[in-house]
Amino acid sequence: MTNIMSERARQMRREKTQAEKKLWRELRELNRQGFHFRQQAPIGPFIADFADHTAKIVIEVDGGQHAEPKGLKTDQERTRWLEANGYRVLRFWNNDVLTNTLSVMDTVVRDVGLHASDKKEAAR
Repeated sequence: MTNIMSERARQMRREKTQAEKKLWRELRELNRQGFHFRQQAPIGPFIADFADHTAKIVIEVDGGQHAEPKGLKTDQERTRWLEANGYRVLRFWNNDVLTNTLSVMDTVVRDVGLHASDKKEAAR
């Protein structure tokens, strides 16, 4: 990871959106239960809003610009790269995080839980 990426990630941590702040508070609670979510986590050429490298999950919190053609194309390329490198990507709209946090967290917990049970099955 380059110094430029590190500095950009630090800057993004300082300038989180309201939705990112709210989701980070919730993800920190999961971290207290043994998960390892990081905020503004560099992964290859990208900086993920949130990532658990152990569980190989990336969570993106998207604003309206992501619904525009350029944003959609960029997100598709980013998702393809992350999935090709073993990550699962969960995307949520800012509005959903702000107004429907419980549902968002249910999705995250379910995905992390399914991943954990898959690992246990593979170990048998």
